[in-house]
Amino acid sequence: MSEKTPVLVDVRKYDGRVSGRWTAVRLGEDEHGVWLGTARGVPVEAAKGGWTNRFDHVLLVPRGEWWIATFCAAPGPELYCDVCTVPEWSGDGATTVLRTVDLDLDVVRPQGGEAYTKDEDEFAEHRVRYGYPEGVAEAALRACARLGEAARRESGVEPFASAYKGWLELVTGSSANRGSAER
Repeated sequence: MSEKTPVLVDVRKYDGRVSGRWTAVRLGEDEHGVWLGTARGVPVEAAKGGWTNRFDHVLLVPRGEWWIATFCAAPGPELYCDVCTVPEWSGDGATTVLRTVDLDLDVVRPQGGEAYTKDEDEFAEHRVRYGYPEGVAEAALRACARLGEAARRESGVEPFASAYKGWLELVTGSSANRGSAER
């Protein structure tokens, strides 16, 4: 997979419904994982009805982790981490697909704000309704706790501090988002 390759991002709920499905562009890879870019205006398909992406953003797909992280241009949330199953890549050479299952828990950091966890009630409900295996539930809770700590503004932990900014600039074209991403 080379830079600027289209990637179909296919995020499902545990029962198989589409949580979000859209086409992004592979920007590159660094020590944090693979970076995908999505411009404002890209259509997103979902079981609860589709929408049009309102903000330029980059999606970080880390290797072997139970999360993906979205970093948005203002006025969107600075950081939106989805706790999910370990993402899997597939493709036939012509089409690259990223698949993961959304496990409901999210860690969000608004522009200039502090990180917080959301959808804990949805996780608790779905854990019972869909019968999340204990290992999956425990991995999700561990990932959420680690993300909540790492995403704190004062933690300085990368890629949540500034590593994403250079990647985001590739989507926005704005030097206002310039950062230290190595490409």
